[in-house]
Amino acid sequence: MELAFLLFVAVIVLALVFDYINGFHDAANAIATIVSTKVLSPRVAVVYGAILNFIGALIGTQVAATVGEGLVNTQVVTSEVLLAALLSAIVWNLLTWFKGLPSSSSHALMGSLMGATAFATGSGNLHWNIITYKVIIPMFTSPIMGFVGGYFVMVALYWLFHKVALPKINAIFGKAQIVSCGYLAITHGANDAQKTMGIIALAVATYYQTPFHVSDWIIVACAVAMGLGTVAGGWKIIRTVGSKMVKVKPIQGFAAEATGGTILFLTAHFGIPISTTHTITTSIMGVGSAQRLSALKPKIIGNIVCSWILTLPITFFLSGLIYSIGHWLLLTK
Repeated sequence: MELAFLLFVAVIVLALVFDYINGFHDAANAIATIVSTKVLSPRVAVVYGAILNFIGALIGTQVAATVGEGLVNTQVVTSEVLLAALLSAIVWNLLTWFKGLPSSSSHALMGSLMGATAFATGSGNLHWNIITYKVIIPMFTSPIMGFVGGYFVMVALYWLFHKVALPKINAIFGKAQIVSCGYLAITHGANDAQKTMGIIALAVATYYQTPFHVSDWIIVACAVAMGLGTVAGGWKIIRTVGSKMVKVKPIQGFAAEATGGTILFLTAHFGIPISTTHTITTSIMGVGSAQRLSALKPKIIGNIVCSWILTLPITFFLSGLIYSIGHWLLLTK
């Protein structure tokens, strides 16, 4: 069997492995607050989130197109480049999962793709204009939108329900949070699973020398992989997002999920591959700050923000290193 075909198959397999890891790494994005408020048990929450992540992954391919053909010159991408990118993103995801840090799987994948391409063919093959307004700018604006949106949604809910007894508020928003959690899980699937779809579609286009196209089998395979990963759960990250940053009640969980889900829905519609992790995490921060700034835990938040800032540059150079080593090994054979 020829080496090119083996490398192509390896890309497909690793892409689905990344999607699976993305599922359990980012499971916290959709279900952390509903678990911490005890509206759903952890086991029920992950199954609920997995089903809706799967459904969300079947909706649209705008983000897949941005990742697969918008960030780099597809004419110079090879299976070796994609393998290096996927290995780098997987290593970073597993490392941050082990540390319990809710870093961005999206930025890990995009930083790795850009790095491997740059090291293999030069930085001139990166589409810097698209990277700037669809990766770099949203990296800063989406957390701000999450924080500000979460803050004002929470303030509005406090104003609307300030005369209602706390037990009744908990009862109302305990039910409402099931809906908002589902909404967030669907939009998470629509955003994150599409990024892996873009990589697989690019691998297919590269190997068979055909135009970029996200086939039905790619959509279904990525949806299944992410759903299964969500079932596996990422309990360390769920604890960090759901309780270590700020303690949340059902009304706060609803506000954070509704805010994060809406931002993800809008950005997925416009094909902007933002970080679901950044969005929901800052939405929770915004909700917590509406109660009081002292509700936030600076040390935990500082560690999270550091991981956000480091993800793109670390994965960029890590994928470049992996590509360089792999290319050298192939040449020596």
